[in-house]
Amino acid sequence: MKDSVPALGLTLRPVWCCALAATFALNQAAHAADGPTPEPAAAAPAGPAGCASVQEYFATDCPLTWHGITLFGAYDIGVGWVSHGLPENAYNYEGESLVNRNGNHSQFLIAPNNLSQTGLGIKAKEEFVQGWSVVFNASTGINPQSGQFANMAATNTGNAGLPRGSYSFAGDGARAGQTFNDEFYGGLSSAYLGTLTFGRQRALGTDAMLAYDPAGGAYSFSFIGYNGLMAGGGDTQDTRWDEAVKYRVTWDPVHFGAMYKFVDGSGGCYSASSAWTAATCTPEEPHNSAYAFDLGGDIGKLAADVVYQRVNQAISVLNPLLGPGSLSAPFQSTTNSINTNPINGGVNLIGTSNTEYGIVTDNTAIMVAAKYAWDPFRFYGGYEHIRQNNPSNPLGVGATAQGGYLLSGVEDNNLDSTKVVQVAWTGVKYAFDSKTAITLSYYREWQNDFRIPSTCSPAAGFRSSCSGTLNEVSLYMDYHFTKRFDAYVGIAYSDVSGGLAIAIPHGPGVPYYYDNNIAPTVGGRFTF
Repeated sequence: MKDSVPALGLTLRPVWCCALAATFALNQAAHAADGPTPEPAAAAPAGPAGCASVQEYFATDCPLTWHGITLFGAYDIGVGWVSHGLPENAYNYEGESLVNRNGNHSQFLIAPNNLSQTGLGIKAKEEFVQGWSVVFNASTGINPQSGQFANMAATNTGNAGLPRGSYSFAGDGARAGQTFNDEFYGGLSSAYLGTLTFGRQRALGTDAMLAYDPAGGAYSFSFIGYNGLMAGGGDTQDTRWDEAVKYRVTWDPVHFGAMYKFVDGSGGCYSASSAWTAATCTPEEPHNSAYAFDLGGDIGKLAADVVYQRVNQAISVLNPLLGPGSLSAPFQSTTNSINTNPINGGVNLIGTSNTEYGIVTDNTAIMVAAKYAWDPFRFYGGYEHIRQNNPSNPLGVGATAQGGYLLSGVEDNNLDSTKVVQVAWTGVKYAFDSKTAITLSYYREWQNDFRIPSTCSPAAGFRSSCSGTLNEVSLYMDYHFTKRFDAYVGIAYSDVSGGLAIAIPHGPGVPYYYDNNIAPTVGGRFTF
């Protein structure tokens, strides 16, 4: 169980003091390189030259590189207003721009990570023989408003058992308080054969989203950046894969990628009986492997990719553990449950403190995306088709989700039939001048009616298994004062309908408090 989460609550000062110390060290190394050298190196450097002085650092976007090791990161924060929001949560790294199932009042708020995730990272590429290099990346997301590690799981556990109207922001995501909640991998790279890496890595769908989203995955202005459904191939926890091997190669104009995630974590304890007990619960092995392929190319000003992803035992956490003030399943916060059936016998298998309630599915997704440059415009578009089914191999109580959090409640039979989710997006970026860009984006998600029997209508009442839609449109302007510092202002509008406007995916169909949200935002970003 993730009992150590409070220990991960770093304050802002130590995190950024470490960043400043590392920056100082790299700049000192760069200054040392300013002195005379006996002879210039015979071979060209493997990458861009590091900053040679403090002046160059602030005037250009030169990397903070020393002996092949690069320090990088960003700090992005702003202020905003939402028409239907919740009290802020220090662990939330996405803000509140998208319509939220529990948003219930208008408010001004500190808006974190509007264009990019605040964070720190170290990466390296060091050639050891001609044409071959060792590569490494360790990066993490930090909440700029609190200094906490990005941890969407903690937004759920902190609200467990509370009446719905008393929630602070709660969501779901792949960043769950890990020390390196973005990526942590190493491997080999060949100039001719491609790059092979192993560790925690972004899914191929996440790579494609960042490349083909007109808003570049900006939380405040992009549905597919804010909600990892598309990038994760069905669930946001799968935007990053642990214990994964990834291969990428480019033979101009074509590039290819493949990825495989090995089984990890715990499968928990499962029983199909509605009257299950600790004695009848059987330990399960995890079967949460995943694989993906990407094929794409660049021809002149046109680029396109096709991505296929398959994820087994994908986990979705839609709400905190429900409490006595909830309208459905009032005892989840104190009782273990499997397929909404509480444990019998009065003794839990695991404690419910700091745990989550997960819905498990097997997901298959295929995405096509393209972009075209016609100066001063950039046009973007894409589509993804996702199929979700109840898992072939169930998970049970005690199964692990992202960040090592345990599931004290689990559903393996949530879907009446195959759930089909489709996502489409388009947009245009206009370079007004060399420093100013204006971006207009539109996103749409829609799902089928997978309820059996199909009794979905305003009169009969909607469930989350009914067909529904989500729409978001956004417009923002980004102005670069320098290569490193920019400021932005924009607005996003989103709405939901039908089954996608149901807040609790089991029970009598508890709707969103409000089915739309308006979110203007202004802020600034510094990158290095």
